[in-house]
Amino acid sequence: MSGPAAGTAHAAATTDVVCLGESMVTFLPSQPGRLADVPSFGRGIGGAESNVACALAAAGHRAAWVGRVGADGFGDHLVETIAGYGVDTSAVRRDPDRPTGIYFRTATDRGTEAHEVAYYRAGSAASAMSPANVPYEELFAGRILHLSGITAALSADCLALLRELTAPRPGRPLVSFDVNHRPRLWRDGDAGVLLELASRCDLVFVGEDEAEEAWGIVGAEAIRSALPEPSVVVVKRGSAGATVFASGLRPGPRSSNAGGADIGSRPAHVGGAEAGEAAAQAADRDTVTVVPALRVDVVAAVGAGDAFAAGFLSATLRGLPVRDRVRHGHLMAAAALTVPGDLTEPPARDHADRLVALDDGAWGRLRLGPGWTAADRAHEEVRTP
Repeated sequence: MSGPAAGTAHAAATTDVVCLGESMVTFLPSQPGRLADVPSFGRGIGGAESNVACALAAAGHRAAWVGRVGADGFGDHLVETIAGYGVDTSAVRRDPDRPTGIYFRTATDRGTEAHEVAYYRAGSAASAMSPANVPYEELFAGRILHLSGITAALSADCLALLRELTAPRPGRPLVSFDVNHRPRLWRDGDAGVLLELASRCDLVFVGEDEAEEAWGIVGAEAIRSALPEPSVVVVKRGSAGATVFASGLRPGPRSSNAGGADIGSRPAHVGGAEAGEAAAQAADRDTVTVVPALRVDVVAAVGAGDAFAAGFLSATLRGLPVRDRVRHGHLMAAAALTVPGDLTEPPARDHADRLVALDDGAWGRLRLGPGWTAADRAHEEVRTP
């Protein structure tokens, strides 16, 4: 266990969500086009886990981000910017020998062939995170610990850290895991390890497309069969919405801090011959919830996955029904999709709650465009084709 961190106040035991992972300075293009043709870039921040922390803090939750950045100007910018969203950054470590990672990207959708990303993260401060140098007391201080598969791809030490954090242990907080498969990061590694890590967690977010690409598993039902252990598996299906498989939901170790919010807890880890039996049992006890996606006038197709996770976790902390958790995820994703960068101001809670409470017909007619989060009344956002 590493020593106490300097800086802002120590993460308190009342923290709702602690997020661990690499955050980088991102350079956003001033106009569409190839990286070779873009004349200038604006500076922002990017990092799956810090994005989730920022969105949760902006939504009124107590969120902390744990990471490692260089003792450089970019590291200063990251820590100051993330703290500016209300996130506790007291457990962030500064590395005097390794730089803060940066990357450049084009304005195109990440899922298209035209999308370009140039990462400068090899040997970054975050890649040096390991079981020997992270602050475990701060990591386990929250009701939820949120991780992602990106961290596992950064280095052997980072993979060892995620194996340590997802290992069963008494008093472990609920562990949330976003698979976040990035093919570029796994060129020299086996992305199958992400399935192993996911199986050790309580709540898993995974896209149908990334499950097929990383594991060769096709379809929501097959994904659940491959991941019988987690209490909740959220399968994101793009424009088709999301399917949630939930079983064994009951209050987690710190649920008393939220007035009895049902945030779930995990069964014992199983493997080998027991996995097939566990899959059958999970299928028998699962509640399956399918929630359609919203229609969104997209400004930039980035940040939606992190925002969805933040919306789902926010509603989970509030103890809302599974359908409403997914709808809050969709709304938070829509907020991210209707701005140029990864981060945006989420809708006010009462505004989001009114939209989530719409009947299925009104939800299906909902269409959201730039500026929708500032609307004062939910009906202003309901437009029929």
